Amino acid sequence: MFFQSHIGEIAALAVAFCWTGSALFFEKAGRTVGSLSVNIIRIFLAVVFLGITLLFTQGYFFPTDATFENWFWLGLSGVIGFFIGDLLLFQSYVIIGSRTSQLVMSLAPMLTAIIGWFFLSEILSLQSIIGIVVSVSGIVIAIAGKRLKLNIPLKGFLFAMGGALGQALGLILSKKGMGDYDPLAATQIRAIFGFISFFILMLYLKRFNRVFLAIKDLQSMKAITIGTIFGPFVGVALSLFAIQHAQTGVAAALMALAPIIIIVPSAIMFKEKITTQQVIGAFISMGGAAIFFV
Repeated sequence: MFFQSHIGEIAALAVAFCWTGSALFFEKAGRTVGSLSVNIIRIFLAVVFLGITLLFTQGYFFPTDATFENWFWLGLSGVIGFFIGDLLLFQSYVIIGSRTSQLVMSLAPMLTAIIGWFFLSEILSLQSIIGIVVSVSGIVIAIAGKRLKLNIPLKGFLFAMGGALGQALGLILSKKGMGDYDPLAATQIRAIFGFISFFILMLYLKRFNRVFLAIKDLQSMKAITIGTIFGPFVGVALSLFAIQHAQTGVAAALMALAPIIIIVPSAIMFKEKITTQQVIGAFISMGGAAIFFV
């Protein structure tokens, strides 16, 4: 059946929609309470939500049945993907702006495919390679904009590349550490290590007062909670399920469609103008995504 043969690709496409929801609500909260506060609160909530789900489905709050190998590789994935990658990406926003940063981040699927080839011996078919190239091209066209400067600061470019590399490595390490293990439990292990990393950083920076202020802001907490459900809770679990049932490069390309999917809801929520270039890029990206399902 079509659904069964493409279950990984369908899950990856669902992840893109989840990323869209999480990005919208995290942006809304981040404008009020700051990105660091949003990050540590969202990951803490994800650990709790995942624990409650595991308690009802598996009979335990924490993944006590995970092996040392599961904990090691998934924990490393959490530090690199949840913590380092996000920190570098948010810093690139400050230096070169979100549009340019997302343009650089669109290289993540290709990086994932290359690392997956070396690290997991995944060999992509010609059809998959064409699908990745077409999807990424559409994302670049939609995000680039007419005023994008090619002479961007090297530091900002390197931060954005670090974010893309963190995302790619996070997926590869997750696939290596997960194997046939439960995606929800695997996601919680990643979230636990991501939370510990942010907790240590907040201790070092002495910024917990900002976190407490954020918790008292009911509107921001509502946005963070909804964003967490879409992102670190359902979205990340689905992303691990996707790479468990599809090649990481293909899954990453479909997940990367979020900047395309977000165009319309972002225009509605934040009154942003939709350009012809964005529409053209969206159609090209969707065409690239369709190639994976042929």
